Amino acid sequence: MSQSGATVSQECVTAYNDLKLNKKYKYVIYKLSDDNKEIVVDSTSEDGPKYDDFREKLINAKTKSKTGAVGKGPRYAVYDFEYQLASGEGTRNKITFIAWSPDDAGIMAKMVYASSKEALKRALTGLATEIQANDADDIEYDSLVKTVSKGTAAV
Repeated sequence: MSQSGATVSQECVTAYNDLKLNKKYKYVIYKLSDDNKEIVVDSTSEDGPKYDDFREKLINAKTKSKTGAVGKGPRYAVYDFEYQLASGEGTRNKITFIAWSPDDAGIMAKMVYASSKEALKRALTGLATEIQANDADDIEYDSLVKTVSKGTAAV
């Protein structure tokens, strides 16, 4: 259980294992349920690795406030980055945890997501890297690959 009291649903772990072990997905996006009691799967990559689709889903994520208003919303995501090494030594994969919390999201939503993040990370074993992203520039593909590969990728 997280500091916020939110629990991680079993479907979150199942989807992550499908990404990690079975290569069924390229990414999984997670969100808090409307009552903020459980972390659930928001969406997965159904039709192959399209990074632009993934990025758009994060940027356009919405969250309801207690008053019922809908605004920009934080999300958690796991993306299986594949990149070529600049040295020519082949391809590498790094499963990366992304904590998406846009600057213009509501304060309460950002606080609940921040206090629930560790519970999800603990449930997902084998994460290679964590990225904190607060605006669209933070989730540009090339800059993420550079961070994930620690500068060893051929970009």
